[in-house]
Amino acid sequence: MRPPPGSSLVCEWGLGVLRLSAFTICIWFAALPAMAQRVETVPARPAVEAVTPKAPVVRPRPAANRAPTHTEITDRLNQNTVSVISGTPAGTYLAVAYDMSAVLDDAENLRVLPIAGKGSVQNVRDILHLRGVDMGIVQSDVMGFFKQKGELGANIENRLVYITKLYNEEMHLVVNANIKDIKDLAGKKVSFDLNNSGTQFSSRIIFDLLGLKVEEVNMGLADALVKIKSGEIAAAAFVAGRPAAALSKLAKDPDLKLLPVPYTGALEESSYLPAKLSSQDYAALIPDGQSIETVAVGAVLAVYNWPRDSDRYRRVSRFVDSFFAKFPELQKPPRHPKWKEANLAADLKGWKRFPAAQELLDRTATASAASAPPAPIDTALARRQVSKAAPGDAAEQERLFQQFLSWRKQNKAQ
Repeated sequence: MRPPPGSSLVCEWGLGVLRLSAFTICIWFAALPAMAQRVETVPARPAVEAVTPKAPVVRPRPAANRAPTHTEITDRLNQNTVSVISGTPAGTYLAVAYDMSAVLDDAENLRVLPIAGKGSVQNVRDILHLRGVDMGIVQSDVMGFFKQKGELGANIENRLVYITKLYNEEMHLVVNANIKDIKDLAGKKVSFDLNNSGTQFSSRIIFDLLGLKVEEVNMGLADALVKIKSGEIAAAAFVAGRPAAALSKLAKDPDLKLLPVPYTGALEESSYLPAKLSSQDYAALIPDGQSIETVAVGAVLAVYNWPRDSDRYRRVSRFVDSFFAKFPELQKPPRHPKWKEANLAADLKGWKRFPAAQELLDRTATASAASAPPAPIDTALARRQVSKAAPGDAAEQERLFQQFLSWRKQNKAQ
């Protein structure tokens, strides 16, 4: 049977199309590797940070005519960034951490990230275990607590070290106006702030040393103030550097006041210090022109004791250099008044200092000693000494005295 007219042409055209399509597909598949090379892959950010600190990967800056890659931007931003775990907005820790960020931030050379935290005890756990946390603000009495308890393992003093003591934190005991004395709180409900906070930890110790048994409840300060007014609880303890913003900004309220905390012999034998709160600090809670006694504990800038050859040690060391160099700026307004109490060289009993901070202090002390003028000569003392060396011989005494002056002059020149 012969094909219809024109069918041969159609078949040939169809075969041609099939051949062209096959050729196109082959060309397309052949070009795939070259096309793949032109697609830039953007690496995903690691889900977790390596537990063992590693040296940073330093990549050269991109050429002027090329935009930086995702990896290059990530490396550059992380290379000189440190974080500080602090506290809640009600206390002083967060304000102090923000001050450090405001004063020390220096573009890509150093960046300080303040982190709101739960307070002293939880901050210790975060510094030791939470990835991404370099340092934090804690109370000085936590070291003895964790040493004794053993919760965080042996030799915690070698893993948790300090850069400097910052200031003293005062205990604020807010009560219902009908409470006249701290002994009136016996058996009543008292908020010790949030669980794992520094306030909870220190309040338990202080009330125990005072021999005062209360029913502990735990809530934030704002909630506690509401419940004091309603009569659900009798008081709220709050340990923070004065003036604590959450209390200093309160409006006068006849139902609330600050109660004195006596500084007893038991507290004196511990790590606590006597302190005062005044109407200048808390106009709404202390009568005008008056002050009350309370107790205080030190606040510490603590850090994990990173190995010297790690990137984290290098970054914290960079922070230490900037912190010490710009410390005078932190003591000026508008920074928190507590900065004026800080003494960078103050030693902290029971703690070891971060090596980079200790070495910087040692270098500063050596330089200061070398540049300090010699103490003035006590001429009368020198005369008495040479008279003992050559009794009854005025000429020899004078010779020895002049020899001493010459030696003194020579050593001064050196």
